[in-house]
Amino acid sequence: MHIVHLITRLLRAGSEENTVETMRWQLEAGHEVTLIHGSDADPFWDMNLPEGLGRIVLPDLVHPVDAKHDFRAIRWLRDIYRTLSPDIIHTHQSKAGLVGRLAADAVPNALVVHGVHILPFEGVSPMKRAIYLAAERIAARRTDAFVGVSEAVSDAYVDAGLADPEQIYCVRSGMGLDRFRNAQLPPDWRALSNADKDGRRAPVALMMAAFEPRKRHIPFLRAFARVANRLPQMRLLLAGQGPEENRVRDEVARLGLEDQVVFCGHRVDAEALFALADVSILTSEREGLPRVVVQSIAAGCPVLAQALPGLDEILAHDINGLILPADNMDVVADQLIEVLEEPAKRTRLSRGARHTDVSDWELARLGSGTERCYRSALGKQELVLQAKLA
Repeated sequence: MHIVHLITRLLRAGSEENTVETMRWQLEAGHEVTLIHGSDADPFWDMNLPEGLGRIVLPDLVHPVDAKHDFRAIRWLRDIYRTLSPDIIHTHQSKAGLVGRLAADAVPNALVVHGVHILPFEGVSPMKRAIYLAAERIAARRTDAFVGVSEAVSDAYVDAGLADPEQIYCVRSGMGLDRFRNAQLPPDWRALSNADKDGRRAPVALMMAAFEPRKRHIPFLRAFARVANRLPQMRLLLAGQGPEENRVRDEVARLGLEDQVVFCGHRVDAEALFALADVSILTSEREGLPRVVVQSIAAGCPVLAQALPGLDEILAHDINGLILPADNMDVVADQLIEVLEEPAKRTRLSRGARHTDVSDWELARLGSGTERCYRSALGKQELVLQAKLA
């Protein structure tokens, strides 16, 4: 089969990594695969995309809502689809999901699949929610199947009236987990953790998240200031890159947290940071099922996370982490203090993390699971066609 994947931005984040690994499996399975993405792309991927992958950059495919560029993107996509004549169009992310499915009328026989990596209509204002839902309902008319990264995300599309239950599939994000299970401390662990000459170190918390507004670094830092005052020797590691980084750095300086907060940048040894950390923190207002939570648990690092749909599919409250209220950063700060001040609790949560079954997120299941979704949806599509011809 010829499979086209469409994604808005090709950054170094969860949805992109998930998509790339899916394409890698499909190429190895003998399919022809083409990736279409906007011009917002990390140079990392120039040398790290799968061999044999077709790649098309579409400059008019932009992240912000922009009527001129969006209509141009739809027009260009129609031409590209006609030229490629794909068997399957698989869209990812909100903007690509919308324009990519609206353009799919150019190839009426193609199976159209939308990957739901995040719920765009959750954690936003009522007006934005209404706009997102209206746009999704329009795109849903040209969607044969939806693939969600968690059961909760998949169910949310049904509950919102965007999909019929028989259109919905769940394929969890696949990733190589062995390196997290067997992680060693990073070479710079002493500097990161404020260790003394004898190797004794202060407690370490880790937030591994791209610097973007929905990750809520700044609201968390304002609550974290109280943690730093209580535990002045501790370190908070912020690992990631993104457009909000300068604003976050400015807030750290304004709060006087330069001695407690360490900016790590994008680390290729993410597993080593989890091995170093006593706890990892997630304060996002919107996610699908965050890969960092699975990776943290695999590394035996308990997670403090604000409630998100599907989070309880990997996190068991007070067993391998804590699921905290979505709208209260002070509770996050309070629980962080408690975990860091109580070694017995920290040890119990870490043990729970190490004993958590994360096999559903193994990399090997990602490609084969997606393939099964395609085959099932194609079978249903064929039945519909036969019924129309009868």
